[in-house]
Amino acid sequence: MRHLHLSYGVSERRSCDVVLLCRGSYRYVHHGKDDSALRLRIRQIAETRIRYGYLRIHTLLRREGWHVNHKRVYRIYCEECLNLRRKRPRRRVSAAHRANRPVASSLNDSWSMDFVADSLFNGRRFRALTVVDNWSRQCLAIRVDQAMKGDDVVDAMSELTQIRNCPKRIFLDNGSEFISKSLDRWAYENGVTLDFSRPGKPTDNALIESFNGSFRDECLSVNWFLSMDDARQKIEDWRQEYNDFRPHTALKNLTPNEYANQFQEAGNL
Repeated sequence: MRHLHLSYGVSERRSCDVVLLCRGSYRYVHHGKDDSALRLRIRQIAETRIRYGYLRIHTLLRREGWHVNHKRVYRIYCEECLNLRRKRPRRRVSAAHRANRPVASSLNDSWSMDFVADSLFNGRRFRALTVVDNWSRQCLAIRVDQAMKGDDVVDAMSELTQIRNCPKRIFLDNGSEFISKSLDRWAYENGVTLDFSRPGKPTDNALIESFNGSFRDECLSVNWFLSMDDARQKIEDWRQEYNDFRPHTALKNLTPNEYANQFQEAGNL
């Protein structure tokens, strides 16, 4: 436009007519939005939830009432150098799963449990038994102790079934604690099927493996445990936050408790 105007001495109106351009578009001056408040809030969330990516931060912003597009959040997220470096590499080939495993269709249809190991500040090791409802993704319990045997697993299951119904099925691996006679007896007496993974095939129990990855990234790797009591308290605080606050992508960005409550309310209608 400027070339036509200077070279041929034609008016702005005539130049716009020649190139079929609206004069309003030619005169438009972009005024960028002030992102300072949004930028500050994104940094605040990223500093307190250090393992949250931009999509989960976008969900939290929407929950707080921010009317913002995920692309805008991503742009600011990158400009502030908040990008996460993945600790676990993505698999290039889809892992094989057992095709005959039933899929959970309601609360307490099936649970999964596994062990995660970590240590205190002085190197003293401890183990955590994680239990997850496969349908609602609720973390039902994380039991922390130095060492756990089959009887300790039975105690954890007995405590859980006092506050909620027994599951129909529990997915677990072939660890010595899970193949114990005490757990087998408890399952038989309560009508629970113990569904064991194939040896060397952790993908058979993919839900609990995924949960354990989040548990390690967002809790174990970011906390300094001073004692066993300190570890139990911090891990329980994270479990409550996981169930009540953390949006879950597999649940349409609802929290596990919100998803479970929707199911229970629909059942009462």
